[in-house]
Amino acid sequence: MKSQEPKAVAMRVSLISIAVNLLLSVFKLLAGIFASSGAMISDSIHSASDVFSTIIVMIGVQLAGRAADDSHQYGHERFECIASIALSIILLETGLLIGWNGLKTIFSGAYESIPVPGVLALIAAVVSIAVKEWMFWYTRAAAKRINSSALMADAWHHRSDSLSSIGALVGIGFSLAGFPVMDSVASVVICIFIVKAAVDIFKDAAGKMVDQACDPETIQEMTQVIQDQPGVIRLDLLHTRLFGSKIYVDAEIAVQGDLPLRQAHAIAEEVHHAIETSFPMVKHCMVHVNPD
Repeated sequence: MKSQEPKAVAMRVSLISIAVNLLLSVFKLLAGIFASSGAMISDSIHSASDVFSTIIVMIGVQLAGRAADDSHQYGHERFECIASIALSIILLETGLLIGWNGLKTIFSGAYESIPVPGVLALIAAVVSIAVKEWMFWYTRAAAKRINSSALMADAWHHRSDSLSSIGALVGIGFSLAGFPVMDSVASVVICIFIVKAAVDIFKDAAGKMVDQACDPETIQEMTQVIQDQPGVIRLDLLHTRLFGSKIYVDAEIAVQGDLPLRQAHAIAEEVHHAIETSFPMVKHCMVHVNPD
């Protein structure tokens, strides 16, 4: 994959996301106003927040794609993590605001004054679920293709919007059936979905900011690749750390003790090349040779 392709993919997906969310948020806001649905208005705010989060993703991907320089000799990949953390904070604030407004209505006790939402709100919820689910799968596929944590966070933002629309759909349906307070209950349910998505995004980004190791399956696969290289007697040490969307690997291998330096170095080079070839996410693999 060319070095500029990941950035181009992320920019294209983000622009599509912004356009879709702008149209969807306006549609849901109007539907919520004309159909008197607090849950749909809350849902429209959630969709609008997606626009700002996607802009943050675009900025993060743009910065992360910059080449290494004298001040950042390991590159700028962690800017994606910063973008993901900022996204999670926005998502958390949005969720808590929606939940707070729903709880105020629920605890007010004035249920008879709550307007019953119209059928338009129900239609808007169904449209929102379909569109946001499509955006989730579209963005998720692109994020996996270019291994972008910020874009993956944006994909889950779409999924949380889809789930919140399901909550709105249920709440509006109950309201139409004669239980108007359920529209506000749906807002609280939406809050829970959004807050959970925010926490998950934050945990993933924070792990990559503090040199979290790869998952056990990846480490096991790397171990096997190293041990399969000719001349490697055993693997003495394998450390991995996530660096934004990339992985750094430090390995110590044991080779025959009386090998000439050039031959031992050649074995280390083969290990280095095998790891970086077998695992495209690896940005650099450092191999140290121990005499057996």
